[in-house]
Amino acid sequence: MDTRPIGIIDSGSGGLSIWKTISTQLPHESILYVGDHAHTPYSGKTRIYIRTRVKRCLAYLIKKHCKLIVIACNTSTVAGIDWYRKQFPMIPIVGVVPVIKTAARITKTQNICILSTKFTAKSTYMKQLIHDFAPSASVFSLGSSKLVSYIESLDNETEHIKRELTCMCSAVLDKPIDVVILGCTHFPFIQHEVRALFGEAVSIIDSAEAVTRQVARIIEHNKIGSNTKPTHTFVTTGDEVHVSYVMSRLVDRHIVVEHSLIP
Repeated sequence: MDTRPIGIIDSGSGGLSIWKTISTQLPHESILYVGDHAHTPYSGKTRIYIRTRVKRCLAYLIKKHCKLIVIACNTSTVAGIDWYRKQFPMIPIVGVVPVIKTAARITKTQNICILSTKFTAKSTYMKQLIHDFAPSASVFSLGSSKLVSYIESLDNETEHIKRELTCMCSAVLDKPIDVVILGCTHFPFIQHEVRALFGEAVSIIDSAEAVTRQVARIIEHNKIGSNTKPTHTFVTTGDEVHVSYVMSRLVDRHIVVEHSLIP
């Protein structure tokens, strides 16, 4: 039995969409979540900046004796998942990328839309995923630099979110899209708004299930599973009061977040 926690890293609170699925499907596993809220959003930053922040968060979680780490942020993953693994070869690191392979399998119209940050949408990594897994489909990769900040806001930003989504997707709403990929871990928290825009017939998918399956495989293969009562600890580099409120609202349960300086 291995009671060490699973580490989760995100630029902010979006990784909670991954945390929810892991904690539900692996109920005996403890989790240590780090949100780098002092530096969110990562989209708009340089690749070097993002890698530096993720590296420091990884080092923090390793010092906290995590047994594996999930980078629950698409932007962070496409910025350098292989690079992170080279920096920390002693621990399994799981990334999060848009589930294009799944979308290509389930689409009937061969028209797929990916919603992500601008960094992810423009990345070579994303273009390679589309080339590898959906070469015969029309894939519309759309990015926003505003949605993450709206989701992280203390205020009710629903109207801003609706306007940004409409602007972001206006050029593709007349396309016969039947699958929408949420390519940012923040976006499952605005799934209702995405559904209202694209309609009830569209399949909306994200990476949480695929990531959780990979985490479970690593735990089983490495024989590092736990069967005790778990603990869930949440840490932020930002304002812990603000973040506690936002996180609690997003998952509809009381979460107390601690502040930690990760320089």
